[in-house]
Amino acid sequence: MTRLNWRSLNAQLTTLSEDEVLALLNNEREGEKRISMLQRLHQRYTILRAARERVEILKGAVRP
Repeated sequence: MTRLNWRSLNAQLTTLSEDEVLALLNNEREGEKRISMLQRLHQRYTILRAARERVEILKGAVRP
């Protein structure tokens, strides 16, 4: 995988799925371990995960 930089990360981050962001996060954790990149990727991952979980919770709350 090519080395991520701020410019390329910001250009693509909002278009990536939860799984894709998690893969980038894991790659960064195993590779360069740049704190700023880890923080930004984790921030985006938790936003996507929370949105998914909220949908799952609300689906269970809807009464027929």
